[in-house]
Amino acid sequence: MELTPTTPVKPTERISDLLDAMSRTGFQGRKLGEAYKIWREMIADPDCTILLGVSGAMVPAGMQECLIALAEEHYIDGIVSTGANIFHDICEHLGVRHYRGHHHVDDAALFEKGIDRIYDVFAYEEQFRSVDQQVADFIETIAPFRGSSRELIRRLGEWLIETCPEGRSLTATCASEGIPIFVPAIADSSIGISLVMARRAGTDVEVDQIGDTDEITVIVEKSKKTGVIYIGGGVPKNFIQQTQVIASIHDSDLEGHAYAIQFTTDAPHWGGLSGCTFEEAISWGKETVTCPRVQCFCDATIAIPLMTSALVTSGIRRVGRS
Repeated sequence: MELTPTTPVKPTERISDLLDAMSRTGFQGRKLGEAYKIWREMIADPDCTILLGVSGAMVPAGMQECLIALAEEHYIDGIVSTGANIFHDICEHLGVRHYRGHHHVDDAALFEKGIDRIYDVFAYEEQFRSVDQQVADFIETIAPFRGSSRELIRRLGEWLIETCPEGRSLTATCASEGIPIFVPAIADSSIGISLVMARRAGTDVEVDQIGDTDEITVIVEKSKKTGVIYIGGGVPKNFIQQTQVIASIHDSDLEGHAYAIQFTTDAPHWGGLSGCTFEEAISWGKETVTCPRVQCFCDATIAIPLMTSALVTSGIRRVGRS
């Protein structure tokens, strides 16, 4: 058996060179480097539609500008997100900030002060409720509304641009760039709270989540190839994964996603979807048998800044995309 030696990593100022070198080392550092290479393959493939799944509290943790950069550079073509990330993204656009806190804290004291905690990030509950009301008021202006979450989030992005043109958010950026954002579990978020507030105030609003499933599947069916990138797992991961199954049921057997990357801290042996391997997904027809794929078991708040910085500073440009 002929073996390939590992190559020790040498310090370098270029993050793209660092990740490339890490792909020839071992353990999760190697997986991170391999993920970078596969993402570059997706970007360079003119036939590939790239879908990003975002779970976890990425925006409160400070990942917003990285996500915006991915959209601005068109390193992604569509997003499936938790409602929470989009809500926090809207908050930042409107000037409501998240603050550095600590996980060793008296949570009862925080409650008394009206401070919410997301591990070591703090935010003011009163400010969140103000945004809840602003979103509910916006929904009233577009009523009666019946459409997918993608359509609702697009309109929210346009409203953010008009209301607060000096702000920045993934939601607004995607609205400008024509990148769809799907929120398949929108009721399970503060945006869902806003929808309830609007409805109880008499607003005629109905978000069609089955429409979401159909719309994203059509995107996959019309693509020659699809590449998937998952930050965490959860609903966004399965929502994207199942498009291949739905397509095959409707006589569009695409044989699975052609590229696959995941950054997760979940392990497969608990049986949950967030830790499920791409090898297991092959048995469902969700990934192609031969697709380049890698799962990096790493905190996404470490992986995403490194990956985004490497991609952007490498100068790689999307082929055949605006």
